[in-house]
Amino acid sequence: MHGAMTQHPPQPVGPASGRAPDQLPRLLPAGLAAGPVSLAAHLARYGPPPSFGPGQSGQRARQALIAEVGRAGLTGRGGAGFPTARKLAAVARQGALPGARAPVVIANGTEGEPASAKDKVLMATSPQLVLDGAVLAAELTGASEAIIVVHRAVREIIDDAAAERRRARFDRVRIRVRTAADRFTGGEASAVAHWIERGIATPTATPPRLAERGLAGAPTLVQNVETLAHIALITRYGAAWFRSAGTSAEPGSMLVTVMGAVCEPCVLEIGIGVPVGYVLQLAGGAATALRAVLLGGYFGVWADAGEALTRPFSAEGLADLGAGPGAGLIAALPADACGLWETAQVVRYLATESAGQCGPCLFGLDAIAGELERLAGGRSADLGMLRRWLGQVDGRGACAHPSGTVRLVRSALQVFADELEQHAAGWCCGINSILPVRSGRLR
Repeated sequence: MHGAMTQHPPQPVGPASGRAPDQLPRLLPAGLAAGPVSLAAHLARYGPPPSFGPGQSGQRARQALIAEVGRAGLTGRGGAGFPTARKLAAVARQGALPGARAPVVIANGTEGEPASAKDKVLMATSPQLVLDGAVLAAELTGASEAIIVVHRAVREIIDDAAAERRRARFDRVRIRVRTAADRFTGGEASAVAHWIERGIATPTATPPRLAERGLAGAPTLVQNVETLAHIALITRYGAAWFRSAGTSAEPGSMLVTVMGAVCEPCVLEIGIGVPVGYVLQLAGGAATALRAVLLGGYFGVWADAGEALTRPFSAEGLADLGAGPGAGLIAALPADACGLWETAQVVRYLATESAGQCGPCLFGLDAIAGELERLAGGRSADLGMLRRWLGQVDGRGACAHPSGTVRLVRSALQVFADELEQHAAGWCCGINSILPVRSGRLR
């Protein structure tokens, strides 16, 4: 695993005795085949996390570290990209109100995106860094418990890592581990909270916000596990060190799953803003001529390969394509594969993953999937009606699921526009599936 070089880091913010990584990867061990890093090896590499004294001095230290995360410019790595320090501060502020319940921190390792493996690889190789970040987030917000919600593929690894910390009496807050709901919609923040509390992973977009009243009515921070791992390093080494990778507008590194028509499908840690084509080179390069690239995941967009490869992999660099890093996925579509067929398979999967809360999702996505399947199969399809349905579904769901699906379909109709008439006439360029529609595979 390789990435962009960084500059020499400043002095650590916390009492870390480990040496700050001066190049990528920062989050992953150098050799992924070695298995999960032990607590002792973790501390030898990074040093201990910062500690907080009692009373006002400890509170000032916590506030200073939240401010340091803000200066770092860290945003969520789960797809939404919300500023992390604002979430930390909001939960801490809400928990400090008179009569408020103690906050709760949830580390979101659900990774319901079938094509993504970045969070599973992170948890399988650097579990202690994820647990460090969850515990630090709990301490920064005043929580007494961190709940780690993980994909079933890595549950045993996280259990073992948490047990190692308990035996060492390493943490000042309780760590609890839960297996995630195995659903695409189960990774949304509110769905994760509902899964823990009620056993039903139902996402909602209605107030109150989780930071105000989440799990059992307590202020709740739900943060992606990669984001938490970055917190664990920023609080050790500082904002300037973190910003020495990435761009000034989007600092830091990120984990990316690279799959499809590349020689070495893998998870990489890259500096944000490196070109998409460079990321493919790190994965051994394209295995064949490419037709298109899927950027960001199943709520992302297709982009023509000629356009996509020179673009920086960042929100700013992909904005005019209607794309963004999203869940950190780059999937390369070979020239002999059918993008419409790939999209139809994914949309059918997304329709079956509906939470069933609203008509646009439950009925609209099913109808859209059916029309796409007819189109991809060379049967009679009504493109005008399909586009009307997309407009009727977009922005009208009880959660983001319908709108995310519409974004993918619209990009396919645009990028593969020259194939629409051919499919309507019964011709297809070829079926060569690259996109999985079942979750749970640890690559």
